[in-house]
Amino acid sequence: MTASSATVCQLLDLTRAGDRDRLEALRRSLISQGDLVSEGGRQRTIAVFGEPLSPRQVVARICSAVRERGLAAVVEYSQRIDGAAADAPLFVPPEALTAAHATVEPGFLAAVRRIRDRVERFQRALLPRDAAVPLPGGGLLRQRYLPLDRVGICVPGGAAAYPSTLLMTVVPARVAGVPEIVVVAPPTPFGADNPHVLATCRELGVERVMRVGGAQAVAALAYGIDGLPRVDKIVGPGNLFVALAKQFVNGDVAIDSIAGPSEIVVVADDTARPEFIAADMLAQAEHSPGSALLLTASRRLAAEVAAALGVQVARLERESLTRDALARFGAIVVCRDMAEAEAIADGLAPEHLSIDTADAEATLGRIRHAGAVFLGPFSPVAAGDYAAGPSHVLPTGGTARFSAGLSAQEFVRGGSIIHLTREDLGELADEIRILADTEGLTAHRRSVEIRGESRPGEA
Repeated sequence: MTASSATVCQLLDLTRAGDRDRLEALRRSLISQGDLVSEGGRQRTIAVFGEPLSPRQVVARICSAVRERGLAAVVEYSQRIDGAAADAPLFVPPEALTAAHATVEPGFLAAVRRIRDRVERFQRALLPRDAAVPLPGGGLLRQRYLPLDRVGICVPGGAAAYPSTLLMTVVPARVAGVPEIVVVAPPTPFGADNPHVLATCRELGVERVMRVGGAQAVAALAYGIDGLPRVDKIVGPGNLFVALAKQFVNGDVAIDSIAGPSEIVVVADDTARPEFIAADMLAQAEHSPGSALLLTASRRLAAEVAAALGVQVARLERESLTRDALARFGAIVVCRDMAEAEAIADGLAPEHLSIDTADAEATLGRIRHAGAVFLGPFSPVAAGDYAAGPSHVLPTGGTARFSAGLSAQEFVRGGSIIHLTREDLGELADEIRILADTEGLTAHRRSVEIRGESRPGEA
């Protein structure tokens, strides 16, 4: 490992004193607390709100205002924060969707259709099936699954346009059978004014696109405004304010997750190609913020990846932003052995886990926690981001310990149906009586006993 390569990202050796603490400090930095803001962000907050509010305070003020004042608050904050024109329509007109669809490159639309078909095929395989359990007395226990009525999808639009987010959110919802989908995106050239975003909406059958971003968009979806009923669930990525707003409205409406910066952890051994690993690390870092870690027991691989990072980052259009992200949230970590590398990866529970070892399947068998796993040298994270089939909306910040990526399963709700005969209820009566007496709920017991007193044949 050369000294010059240290300017790209941290080089940690877990046999050295202090480097394990540095790795832990890096891990903690990846979990957004929602209280940090740049000086530029602080000044902008003062300009909009007249005081230096924290991001959480900003979100609470916006969401509360939308809940209380509805559409007027949404329009106000859209103008004050995003600079939306006073006379601009809140919703993208249908003719704008049609025009965008007609003007974008035919090759782009063809790619969208191919990706849509791949995502549909994968997502249909995930849908839960209704179940039925017959009872001895002729009754039936059932579980049925129904799609949510209305879903809101957040699409970012600050630094880049993301038609891929539409594919990875709208298609699973459509597969689940959701009848009404509302897309919100900021009124920017990369958001609701972007022709590729609008054309993708049109291609996927999305008819309602609201030109609003940030916390005010999340609040509008959660509480409803004039012309937009409240949704059942809000999904999709966004900046810190979107993430905190989703956290604020959670409970009033369902959400997919509270996403933090994009992240990748690579577990690799001597068989891995260093240029492939460097490319995958840079692909996450260019999100800026984006975290990229390599865990390996090979000092040779670590040195070669560090060198490859230095060469490849210089070729990127977003070189400055990517360098900054790697310097702050990147690391090449030399572990004592591969077992330690696997254990650290499992503890990090990363959004993206790339495994490039001699026996990738065996390595995967020893790592339980990750949002999405990419096996072998020819499974880059970009394939999952754009085209493979699973959604790229994934848990971040270690939350893959207990949550999963977005799928068609997230857009259906299960409900049980109990249909008992007199005989079936008789089979349960003693157990119900015992538990009702134990809990002191005598009305529960009586509701069963009264049915036992009725004569056979009575309704």
